Amino acid sequence: MAESAAQPPVPPALPVTFRPTRTRAVLLGVGLAMFATITFIAVTLERLQPGERISFIFVAVLLSSVLVLLSRPKVVADEAGVTVVNLTSTRRLAWAEILRVNLRPGDPWVFLDLSDGTSLPALGIQPGVAKQQAIGDARALRALAESRGTGTNDH
Repeated sequence: MAESAAQPPVPPALPVTFRPTRTRAVLLGVGLAMFATITFIAVTLERLQPGERISFIFVAVLLSSVLVLLSRPKVVADEAGVTVVNLTSTRRLAWAEILRVNLRPGDPWVFLDLSDGTSLPALGIQPGVAKQQAIGDARALRALAESRGTGTNDH
């Protein structure tokens, strides 16, 4: 961190998308494998009635859909601002609305302090599986917010 205090990070070229790629790959891979396995079982079990087969496949679709939903979060930065896509919501922010980008030790994801006094979780940058990627992404988003908006250097 001492080196980042001496030399601020260079903001990345826009547009840029931040997302937990390893977590997303695992979630989508497990979802696909689970769907294929349950569907295979539903089709190959001879003692199942058609309604039971449909129920198996419906459960496979339902469980896979939950994993797809969990893989949805991302943060997209472009010239006009930032789009935060969380599990069930999407919010568009102008650069001037973002005062600070926070990823403190122990935080499950980045939090954006906004000009209206609220804080918005940005699940697209989370240190769970890929901590170093999340730290780098948070620093890049912070550098963008500071260079394009009203962001401050407070951490």
